[in-house]
Order: sequence, then C-alpha cells, then structure tokens
Amino acid sequence: MDNHLASHILIALIIGLVFGGVVQAFAAPDGFLQTVVITNTFGTGGTLFVAMIKLVVMPLIFISIVNAVCTLEDIGQFGRLGVLTFGLYLVNTIIAIVAALFVATLWQPGLGADLGLADPSVRLSLEEPPSLLAMVVNIVPVNPFQAFAEGKILQILFMALITGAAIKKLDKSDSLKASKAFAVANNVMMKLVSMVMSLAPWGVFFLTAKLAATLDMKSILSVMSYVGTILLVIVVWLFVFYPLVVFVTTRRNPLDFIRKTREQMIFALSTASSNATIPVTLRTLTDKLNVSSRIAGFSVPLGATMNMSGAAIYMVVASIFVADAYGLTLNRVELIDLGFTTLLLAIATGGIPGGAIVTIGVLLHTLGLPLEAMGIIIAVDRILDPACTVVNVTGDTVVCTIVSHGSTL
Repeated sequence: MDNHLASHILIALIIGLVFGGVVQAFAAPDGFLQTVVITNTFGTGGTLFVAMIKLVVMPLIFISIVNAVCTLEDIGQFGRLGVLTFGLYLVNTIIAIVAALFVATLWQPGLGADLGLADPSVRLSLEEPPSLLAMVVNIVPVNPFQAFAEGKILQILFMALITGAAIKKLDKSDSLKASKAFAVANNVMMKLVSMVMSLAPWGVFFLTAKLAATLDMKSILSVMSYVGTILLVIVVWLFVFYPLVVFVTTRRNPLDFIRKTREQMIFALSTASSNATIPVTLRTLTDKLNVSSRIAGFSVPLGATMNMSGAAIYMVVASIFVADAYGLTLNRVELIDLGFTTLLLAIATGGIPGGAIVTIGVLLHTLGLPLEAMGIIIAVDRILDPACTVVNVTGDTVVCTIVSHGSTL
C-alpha cells in the first residue's frame, strides 16, 4: 500500500467535509448541486466504493483464516489464541460499558433536550435481547452460501477454521498442495485489496462530501449535550485509554501507535463500517505494527463481530439520554440490567453502517423507555455511528497488538 495513502485519505476527508458544508450552506435543497452532484454523483460514487470493499471482505476472511491455520505447526495454538482474543474483546467492551454508564449518569445528557416527534420509519426487527444460546447455535451455518451472501462473519470464521483443520489432517502430499493453493489465493486477495484501496481517497471524498451536505444541523444543535457526551467518551477511549493500554502491555510508544493507526481511523470514519474496514485493519497490523498475519487473520474478523466497544458506548449513552429527556431515573438494578443487555446487543450488532440503531431500539424497548425518541437518535446517528466505528476497529487493533506481543505465532 502506498506510504502516502493515509495522507491522501486525510486530505480527501477534509476537502469532502468543506465542500459538503459549503453546498449545504449555500445551495438550494432541490438545486443542481444537491440533487445531481451530491445525491446522484457523489452518492453513487461512495456507494460503489463501499460495495467494492465489501466485495473482498468475506472471501478475504475465509481465505486468510484457512491460510493461517494451514501454516500452523500445532493446530492447538489456535485454541489458546481464540480464548485469549475473545477474553480481551469481552473485557474491552465491559470496561467501555462501565465508563459510559459513569459519564452518562454524571453528565445527564438528556436534560432539556428537544426530542421532537417520533420517526414513523422506525421499525424494530428484533423484539427482545439476543439469547446467548441462540448466538452459539447460529455460529454453525445451515447454508454456507447464505452465510457468505449475508455476511455472517462468525459462521464464515467457523467454516474457515474447520476447513483449515481438515486440510491439516490430510496426508502430507495433499495437505501441502491444498496449503499452497490457499497461500496463493491469499496473495491474490492481498493484491485485490491493494487495488481497491488505491481508490480510497476518492471514495472517502464522495462519502464525506455527501455526509456534510445532507446533515440535519437543527436536530444536532438541539441535542448537543447528548452528542458531546458520546464524542467525549470516544475521544478519551481513542487517544487516552487505548494508547495507555498498549503502552502498559507492550511498551509501545502511545504516540507511535496513534500515528500508525491514523489511516485505519480515517477509513473507519468515512465508511462507518467495521466490516468494510477489515482489509485496512489487517494491513495496519501486519505492515505497520508487525503483528503476525496468523494472529491478525484470525482476530480481526472475530473482532469485527464481537468487539463492539464503540457501539456499547453509543447504546448506553443513548438510553440514559432518553431516560433523562423524559424525566425518568434509572436505579442501580436498572443500570446493571442496561449494562448487561448492552453487552449482549453490542456483540449482536452488525458491522455495517447504522447497525447500532436497531439494537438501540431493542434496548429502549427492553428497558421500557419511550420509542418516540428514536426519531432524534436517527437524526444524529450519521455523526455518532462513524465515530463509534473508529472505536470498534481501533479496539481490534489494540487487542491484536497485545495478543501478538505475548505470542509465538
């Protein structure tokens, strides 16, 4: 990947925000700039770029994990790696929930908020929190093709692990042939990712320009305390908590860590998708942070589904915001219930743009909070969701860096 790509993406991000802001400020809502340039041209360009990224994500996950398993001398190493990685992802999300609970209950972001009217388009696709048992059962795909088509990362991860294990159990000659085939396929995927990423500055420009040109500023201004609370926790998490954890566990310079994850953060901010950022996260880990491709190939896809600390922060603050806005006070038991339900929902949140919106609706329904607030939550989601995605993917990088530091893989 071009060493200057991160700088080009940052420049594209700034130009896109400025251009979109100027269009919103001075162009007519139904004029040429808004309809033809922003909605049609930039909207189509951004959608195509994200689609190209998603095109490579699922094959990349499957091939990279099978290849990683095939290169292991001792297949039992993956069992230990999985337990450690999952444990760290879980701890990260729990700490994020506790921090968000503390800040939100102290700050009370919903006091005086103007929630407006309910959005009639809001519909819940879930009626209750996910069952842990059901989540475990759903890891095994009934239809492998459907798993790829719907982007079920845990199911693809499962298929890749058992495929790699099966290849290792073949006789030596066949195992070597299959391993070489997946090694070549992995190289092809890496080249394909590089080709797609060369278009990243254009994609980021299209996405951010459209975002800035179509934001509802009135809704955002009426709930700035809510938006500010989430962004405060996110900034502390990204630039204080994560670098400090990396320093304590690996002795890596915090500023160096921030610098090397800059490109990943910018890309996640522009796409608002943990899944779409997987290729960038993999390249950040292997090329810049010197993490083993075996560890990165296994841990990053798992993190894209299981490590949703940003979504957890979002859901906790949103729930307390709604309670405050309606003059409701959550007691200690209700706060514990909120935290535990958030943990389950954060794991269930899809790594796609707006994935937290549905789970916030489920969370409000579970706690008995008014669903009418979903209108304003959706209105500011386009600001908060990308920022939470940055926390999610950077958390994946932190965990992989820690695991790699103490691993011989």
